[in-house]
Amino acid sequence: MGVVIPLDEGKNKSASVKPLQALTKDDMERVNQLILAKAGSHVDMIPEIANHLIASGGKRLRPMLTLAASAMFGYEGDKHIKLATSVEFMHTATLLHDDVVDESDLRRGSSTARIIWGNQASVLVGDFLLGQAFKMMVDVGSLDALDVLSSAAAVIAEGEVLQLSVAKNMETTEDDYLAVIRAKTAALFSAAAEVGPIVAGAGKSERNAMRSYGTNLGLAFQLVDDVLDYGGKAAELGKNVGDDFREGKITLPVVLAYRRGTEDERAFWREAIEEGGNDDAALSHALGLITKYGALNDTIARANHYGDIARDALAPLPEGAHKAALMEVIDFCISRVV
Repeated sequence: MGVVIPLDEGKNKSASVKPLQALTKDDMERVNQLILAKAGSHVDMIPEIANHLIASGGKRLRPMLTLAASAMFGYEGDKHIKLATSVEFMHTATLLHDDVVDESDLRRGSSTARIIWGNQASVLVGDFLLGQAFKMMVDVGSLDALDVLSSAAAVIAEGEVLQLSVAKNMETTEDDYLAVIRAKTAALFSAAAEVGPIVAGAGKSERNAMRSYGTNLGLAFQLVDDVLDYGGKAAELGKNVGDDFREGKITLPVVLAYRRGTEDERAFWREAIEEGGNDDAALSHALGLITKYGALNDTIARANHYGDIARDALAPLPEGAHKAALMEVIDFCISRVV
């Protein structure tokens, strides 16, 4: 089903990730080489599964945040390469685990690893990548960086369990949902941004600024993803419009439409999400209710709010190309809906 809901325009739909990609191009080539090296194993299935997901696309935004943040504070060594690779491995492991938990069939337009190799192999290869990530963190030799990234790994796992506890529960509040995405998504954005100033030897205020930037960028990023599932186009999503609905996922547009609806409308949501009545006809009705109550545009407004906090976090830091690129990334993440 390819229903596309018209959305209000974001702040800057011409915003691009290209300036960040250009600034980090050389370092990202080194990261990509290290990814391939560290994904290797004498157990053939491990590199097969890892490379399947690694090669499937994605802008690798999180490791680019680490590289740009370290350069912004004048770092000239090579430890940021291992930290950025660790960040990407943590992200990849999370995707492998999430696809199993969510029973997802598609990831960026391709069959998920669990469909090809099975759930058990996907989970175990995710564990292997996490182990490789922690080995690289130890190699870097920074206890502060290790603390930030290992803490993020624990928070992400907590977020995955928290998501299970609210899954298919229409009594989930907006605060409940924000707690899930703060842990599942924003924690890794935050850690990716904070380890940059850490490895560069920057001070506490710089670390705090980048941590806040990453957290709020991550929240904005996930909220826009929530919007795209109901208002995007399948070709751009790499999955079908409405997949979150079909999987019974509680996202902010659903929370808002449910809470603003009549009792009959809330009964529909309970049947669709909690009891699995989520066929194409139900999706069409859900899209109508989401439009009726302005749930997508209000979710975009929430994303813009967190984007503004991310901008304010960066504002006191020294001007330069890296800061400008990180600022533009905020607009890019939000402008994906237009």
